[in-house]
Amino acid sequence: MFSSGLILEGGGMRGVYTAGVLEYFLENELFFPYVIGVSAGACQGSSYVARQPGRNRQVTIDYVQHRDYISYRNLLFKKELFGMDFIFDKLPNELVPFDFESFNSAAETFLVGTTDCVTGEPVYFDKNDIPDDFLKIIRASSTLPFMAPAIEFEGRTLMDGGIADPIPVRKAMADGVLKKVIVLTKPKGYRKKKSSLSRMTRYVYKEYKGLHTALETRYKMYNETLDYIEELEAKKEIFVIRPSKDLKVGRVERNPDKLTQLYEVGYEDAKESVDVLTDWLGEK
Repeated sequence: MFSSGLILEGGGMRGVYTAGVLEYFLENELFFPYVIGVSAGACQGSSYVARQPGRNRQVTIDYVQHRDYISYRNLLFKKELFGMDFIFDKLPNELVPFDFESFNSAAETFLVGTTDCVTGEPVYFDKNDIPDDFLKIIRASSTLPFMAPAIEFEGRTLMDGGIADPIPVRKAMADGVLKKVIVLTKPKGYRKKKSSLSRMTRYVYKEYKGLHTALETRYKMYNETLDYIEELEAKKEIFVIRPSKDLKVGRVERNPDKLTQLYEVGYEDAKESVDVLTDWLGEK
């Protein structure tokens, strides 16, 4: 049982919104005993749990125009649009060091969601169970179909956690989280459309039937989850922070000015919400 928990959606480079929210939380020492994230949400959440203010902004904005971060050159020569070795090795181990010691000793339960390509089901990993493989799991959770190779781990083939469980509110409920705070990366009213690429999965990933099904039905499951979240929000059973402005930032955005604007919206939205949020968290 957890008194409260933080649930972080993915969304590629739209995750800079979450980075802004978490930066405000860090500055004001607002922490939760339970944190769960997928894809970009897991990336942003890790620096938050490690108590590293400013790191998310450095990683997601300051380096975004580096040729090894996002480029068609990566896709051509490495078969990955995002430079996964650069993002999950060079950045955390050399350029913007990740504080593994603080992260591993943090009191919070921190879960990362991934998708099992064979079954199409979500698989969650607790940071305390994978201290030596943490970066590999974050990488798996951020591995987008068609844009990077799947990750092999403990007999499973893993990909983007946002496929099987893009907003893991039900997982948090199953884990006994009482007060659930969700950070979304799209404005209220957004709904996902069916992807034109989903059927290509049958040909690109012939051996992964579960992945085919998960990708083809993802938009339905995502929209149903948003409907559920809005129902709970109306009953004040959860607290949602979402972009107050639609800045049209895409999943693979490389414009640092646009990313900075979205980051600042996240920071200001958290600031505007904090009084109501803390009151809500304090209610029995």
